[in-house]
Amino acid sequence: MTRRLMKTWTAGGVAALFAMAGCGGDEAPENNGAAAAPAGGVAPAAQPAPPPQPPQELRLEVDVAAKEVRLFRRDQLEKSYGIAVGTKEWPTQNGSWNVTQVVWNPGWTPPPDEEWSKKEEPKEPGDPDNPLGTVQIVYDPPRTIHGTNEPESIGTAASHGSIRMRNAEAEELAQTLMTAGGAPKDAAWIQQARANRKVRQEVQLPNPIPIRVMNGADNADAVEGERDAEGTASKSSGGSTTRSDTTSRSGRESRSDTTRSSRRSRSDTTSTRRATADSARS
Repeated sequence: MTRRLMKTWTAGGVAALFAMAGCGGDEAPENNGAAAAPAGGVAPAAQPAPPPQPPQELRLEVDVAAKEVRLFRRDQLEKSYGIAVGTKEWPTQNGSWNVTQVVWNPGWTPPPDEEWSKKEEPKEPGDPDNPLGTVQIVYDPPRTIHGTNEPESIGTAASHGSIRMRNAEAEELAQTLMTAGGAPKDAAWIQQARANRKVRQEVQLPNPIPIRVMNGADNADAVEGERDAEGTASKSSGGSTTRSDTTSRSGRESRSDTTRSSRRSRSDTTSTRRATADSARS
């Protein structure tokens, strides 16, 4: 009798032990949705954010024939400005780029690789003879849009390939582009930049602004007012300049005038970025 009870107890105990072991083996670890950390307890690095894309609602078009830069917002013409463009000898190049930088109070260094500049002296920011004016809009150095110390050249072909604007209008456009490009500056910052013309201020645009430079005939966007085949009616805030006026005025320009205008060429070479940004053809 005692031997039978011992066998029964032993069999029951072994069965219980196996049952307990089975429950422990079938239980799944709790999963709260978090990824398991690798050995050493270091979590995987977060993926970098995608680079900012150019905003499609704002873009610039430069019509070389009409000597006009146009600001479009959502494909609607918002504003246009009169400009000066390159001469036949140094034409403004067509193409599509992005505006990536705005420089307030740029300096100018004569380019070392051009004959005409050998006797020229560098111009500091704020110098009244600085050919880059008060602000510079950089899209493909040395190709830039910039202010000028020769506002009378607006509406003509007078530059060495760059796009000149009146200083006040260039500053207005620069502020618009900085805001749309993700680098807005308040009124106090703008006032300080204007009050300290000898201090160079460089603003990078996280969201580059598309710009297209063309010869007018390639313009697919309708602009109020039909342009004639000669590209007349170049627009400026102080009035209009016709093609014939421009032609006659250009004809009166001598080689010395062209050389003088070429002094408005490239700018400050303190650093590589600064050299490419400010080395604008005037």
